[in-house]
Amino acid sequence: MTETVSMPLPGRPAPALDLDLIIGAKWSLAEQSPEAFTMIVAYRGLHCPICKEYLTDLRDLYDDFLSKGVEVVTVSMDDADRAKAAHGDWGLDPMPMAHDMTEDQARAWGLFLSEGQGDDAPEVFSEPGLFLVKPDGTLYLAEMASGPFVRPDLKLLASKMGFIIEKDYPAQGTRAA
Repeated sequence: MTETVSMPLPGRPAPALDLDLIIGAKWSLAEQSPEAFTMIVAYRGLHCPICKEYLTDLRDLYDDFLSKGVEVVTVSMDDADRAKAAHGDWGLDPMPMAHDMTEDQARAWGLFLSEGQGDDAPEVFSEPGLFLVKPDGTLYLAEMASGPFVRPDLKLLASKMGFIIEKDYPAQGTRAA
């Protein structure tokens, strides 16, 4: 059986994304108005110790990203209770955390999906991804992993954000197959 997998391309409109935040508010990519970028960080879920480490590192850089005009939101397929537990247990306040991303939404963003193994993992969850979306709604950068062990270097990204913005560095990877 051949399955068609879509992957969002930089330089093209980003897929829609509308989710609930753990604070009870709605979050919609279409309603974001960042100075430079909206950063969407997809994580595997509460069951993932590597996600805890990665999102803790992101929390340490959160103010730096904000100061450069980058609004950050973390997203997962976890339900509200699991997302709230991750946010609280991992010390991620005040970073916005969205939950209940659907399989269809994850696929639209090109995220890999995995089946849970063990009692603490959900039945299905997305693997990690990081996306930068320009204020006009076009995708600037997309990084997806098929497992938990490889993720973009947040310190490097934060350190290069000024260059990207100042030089109006164009999106790369824009050529379709």
